[in-house]
Amino acid sequence: MSSSARSSITLAAVALTMGFTAGAALLVYAHDGSQPMPRICTANPDVPEESPFLAENGAAMTKMMNDMAVQPTGDVDADFVAMMVPHHQGAIEMARAVLRYGRNAQIKRLAQEIIVTQQQEIAVMRLAVGEPLPPSVPSPTQLSARPVPDAR
Repeated sequence: MSSSARSSITLAAVALTMGFTAGAALLVYAHDGSQPMPRICTANPDVPEESPFLAENGAAMTKMMNDMAVQPTGDVDADFVAMMVPHHQGAIEMARAVLRYGRNAQIKRLAQEIIVTQQQEIAVMRLAVGEPLPPSVPSPTQLSARPVPDAR
């Protein structure tokens, strides 16, 4: 196995571990309601150039967490898929944000891989519980930065 393949696998493993750890911590907050939801990746006034990325990433995280809060149906498999699809979609949206704003070629390659693999896993989960597949869309190779809203 080449060193670049090992690096990609290592980065993917680290990213997945971080994602699952953050997701589990946030589910604890969301589940018991005793603590407010923490703000993740909030803008830092000392680093204003990162604000568009942080805003997009934060929106993806908030949507993911809200969409993962499903009402149990009594079907463990369907409930698992109902929670995991938004989790995977959140990873896709966060990867798109890093493609828009990131500079590190290795991280951007990893983000592209995340988009492809998470889309594949969403399809597999949906098929496994008899849900229809979403319409196919091409995976982006480059994303342009979203226009910054006018603050006037």
